Amino acid sequence: MNKKAQITTIRITTAALFMALNIAFSSFGIPVPGGHLYLCDVVICTAAILLNPLEAFVVGGVGSFLGDFFFYPAPMFVSLVTHGLQAVAISVLAHYTLKKHPKISSGIGVAVGVIILVIGYTIGRTFFYGAHSFEVALVKLPFEILQGTVGAVGGMVICWALGIKKLFNKFVTYNENFSK
Repeated sequence: MNKKAQITTIRITTAALFMALNIAFSSFGIPVPGGHLYLCDVVICTAAILLNPLEAFVVGGVGSFLGDFFFYPAPMFVSLVTHGLQAVAISVLAHYTLKKHPKISSGIGVAVGVIILVIGYTIGRTFFYGAHSFEVALVKLPFEILQGTVGAVGGMVICWALGIKKLFNKFVTYNENFSK
């Protein structure tokens, strides 16, 4: 098997693993006063920092859609769009901005991801599922901010403090010279 095929196989397998983790982590929540805290955002942020934008969308958007489809279908389309955009934004910012400062660009990416998550689910609760009420969406706002923040911090810790980003780059390179 040539090097390009090996990398492609590893990337597909990695994306599938992250998607499975996203589905699993969106199947249960940690009870908090007034709702639940879902840890799927840790998986989404981690995957988005590591993977390219298309792979990140599949993990974040499609993975969240499937997790909701299997366990709580009401917000599945909101999750597809919101987590998909969140993952793409994180990936684009982490990979294509401030190339000499990848930790900073990842931090900017996950911060933007939190904003997308909060706005997306607030709009979703207001117009598409739930009580169709902005007031209800505002009540859930602190939980969305908490979930996004936990996901952002968790993704950054896993990628940078635990060294997963370095290991990932060692085994799965972004070398574009394979096609030449």
